[in-house]
Amino acid sequence: MKGRLVVLDQIAGRLAAAMLVDGRLDDLLIAAPEDRPVPGALFRAVADRPMKGQGGLTLRLPDGGRAWLKQGKGIAPGTPLTVQVTGYAEAGKAVPVTARLLFKSRHAIVTPDAPGFNVSRAIRDDDRREALLAIAHDVAGPPGDLGLILRSAAADADDEEVATDIAAMMDLAARVVGEEGAEPALLVDGPDPHMLAWRDWPEPDSIATEPGAFSGHGLRDRIDDLSRPVVELPGGAWIAVEPTRALVAVDVNTGADGSLAAGLKANLAAVRALPAQLRCRGLGGQIVLDLAPMPRKDRLSLENALRAAFRADPVDTVLAGWTPLGHYELQRKRERLPLTETLGAAP
Repeated sequence: MKGRLVVLDQIAGRLAAAMLVDGRLDDLLIAAPEDRPVPGALFRAVADRPMKGQGGLTLRLPDGGRAWLKQGKGIAPGTPLTVQVTGYAEAGKAVPVTARLLFKSRHAIVTPDAPGFNVSRAIRDDDRREALLAIAHDVAGPPGDLGLILRSAAADADDEEVATDIAAMMDLAARVVGEEGAEPALLVDGPDPHMLAWRDWPEPDSIATEPGAFSGHGLRDRIDDLSRPVVELPGGAWIAVEPTRALVAVDVNTGADGSLAAGLKANLAAVRALPAQLRCRGLGGQIVLDLAPMPRKDRLSLENALRAAFRADPVDTVLAGWTPLGHYELQRKRERLPLTETLGAAP
C-alpha cells in the first residue's frame, strides 16, 4: 500500500496508534501503565532537597512519587513549583522534569518562559507567515507573558482551526500558570497515543479507527516481530537490536553478501532502518552500533547517512561519534517506554 496510513485502536487493553508509510511500520505509540507519569504531564511539585555535586533537586510528586529537576539552584526545600515531565525514568530513578513549560498542540505551542510570537522556520511562504502572525494577534492580543510558536502543521491548516488551537493552548497555559497550592498535585495529564498521533504525526493519506483495525492491517503480527531482535534488511543483510540495562546494542551483519562493498551496503541499510526500529521499540538512552567491517574512508558516507536518517526523527538523538574500537555511539532521549514494558505491564 502506497502513502501514509494511521491506525488508531487498542492492544492488550491499552490505547495504541500506528503509522505505516508505503506499507512499512514507521511509528508506534502504546499507552504506558497508569502509574507511570507520561512525558508532557504537568505537576505541582514540592521541592525536597538539593543533591550536592549534581546541581539538581529532588521533588515530591503526588502519591509518594519523586522527580528530578536539573536546574534546582536557589530553590528552597518546601517550595511549590509547576514542572513538566520530560521523559520516562529508568527503573528506581526519579522522574525527569523541567520548570520550562510547553503547552503543545498540533498548530501552536505556548511558551510561558519565552514571550513573543514566532512562526516555524519550516514555513517559508512569507505571505502565510504574515497571515499566521495576524491570526495569533487577533486571538491572543498583544504579546505578553505567554509566548507563542506557530508550528509547521499550521502552514496548510484552516485559519479557524489554527485560531481555535491558539485560543485553547493560551487558555490552558493561563490556568496552569495561575494555579496556586502547597501540596503536590497532577495539574494536566500527558497526551495519550491517539492525541500524540493527531498532534505530532504528518497529515495521513488515510486513517483507520474501526474496532479491530490493528488486526485488520496486520499490525499485531508486526508488533510481535518487534519483540524479536533480528530485523531483515534489503539485500540480505540484517541487524540485531538488543537492549541491555546499560545500553542498546545494534549489531550489523552482511548476511550472505561477500562482495567488497558488502560492509558499507549493510551499514547504510542499517542506518536507514534504525530510527523507525528505535521508535517502534520505544528504545532510548545510549545506543551503540557494532557496524559491519568497512574501509575507514567510508566513515564519512556513513556519518552523512546517519545525519539524514535522524534529521526527521521526532525523538532527540545526539550523534556522539566513533569509539576507539570502531563502534558508533548515539545518545537518545527516553521519550517512550520500551515495548517490553508497555505490553509486559498490560492488564
